[in-house]
Amino acid sequence: MHEFRRRLVERIRNRGPLSVAEYMRAALQDPEFGYYRSGMRIGRNGDFVTSPEVSQVFGELLGLSLAQSWAAHGRPRPIGLVELGPGPGSLLADMLRATRLVEGFHGAFRKNLYLVESNEDFRRSQANLLGAYEPEWIDRIDDMPELPMYLIANEFLDCLPVHVFRKSAGGWQEKQVTECRGRLTFAYGASDASIDLTDFLVRPDDLRVGSIVEISPQTRELALTIGKRIGRFGGTAIIIDYGGWGTDGFTLQAVRRHRKCPPLAYPGSADLTAHVDFRAVSKAAGAHARVSAMIEQGELLRNLGIAERMHVLAENLSGSSLQVHLAAHRRLTLPIEMGSTFKGISIVPDGAMFAPGFG
Repeated sequence: MHEFRRRLVERIRNRGPLSVAEYMRAALQDPEFGYYRSGMRIGRNGDFVTSPEVSQVFGELLGLSLAQSWAAHGRPRPIGLVELGPGPGSLLADMLRATRLVEGFHGAFRKNLYLVESNEDFRRSQANLLGAYEPEWIDRIDDMPELPMYLIANEFLDCLPVHVFRKSAGGWQEKQVTECRGRLTFAYGASDASIDLTDFLVRPDDLRVGSIVEISPQTRELALTIGKRIGRFGGTAIIIDYGGWGTDGFTLQAVRRHRKCPPLAYPGSADLTAHVDFRAVSKAAGAHARVSAMIEQGELLRNLGIAERMHVLAENLSGSSLQVHLAAHRRLTLPIEMGSTFKGISIVPDGAMFAPGFG
């Protein structure tokens, strides 16, 4: 991707520094070089592994939680079933397999399965796995009909662009991507005047000099859209990602071939992510709907019965297969693995019950 780096350097020389958000957007979604435009990025042969690739049980439990939420809401039909960033399609395939015996659920979203996906190679994989359900690919949630929406988003928000600010004695400065002798580098410059930090932070003026914060207007807008649609038409959203409650520091990171690397080293050929601020997501969605407390992934999966399900599957395993199975259980739930790094929330209409597992 040296050609893409060269183009970014020329763009900076001609038009000035990029915000971190602009750099992320270019590196991930550039029509020609963007990381998420093509390539099978997820899996052992890709750059990183997500929970659905660790074990089928992850998708099974979340699918049953979403289907049970639909039943608790009175079994509405028709509904729209939506996944944001389905990757190869394995999460949704596991969800659909686990829910096929939930009476009426699959019929409720027949011809209304929507996938928000920009990667052409992933779309082909999704078509192979999910073709029997006649999925429709859309660019954004508002492209689907006005139906009750049952939505899953796993490791989607973390790749949405973030702006990074540092408080100085003279006010707020924004972290930017500039160049030095043909190399991309970070520097601080003037803040984007169109961004009001009070929309994202609690009393930003009270923060001490030197404080660094990340905000994501695109994540906020998406959360607002999800909250508005669920508040108006009904449904349930389950959002799982890594991050925490609030924003603290510079969390942008890059992963390539299952190893972390400098965020500016491989534009277009490394995954870029930042921690999700669940407080900002909850505040935006909560303006129109009811949002659960944030819960750690390990606790959520335990609430949904992961131990019992893993025990059943283990009965027919032995040797190395059993060891891999047990390792997957630990990876999904232990605090030192994915169990506390990843968090989740559920969004439902005002007065409705949260999806099972969320309290």
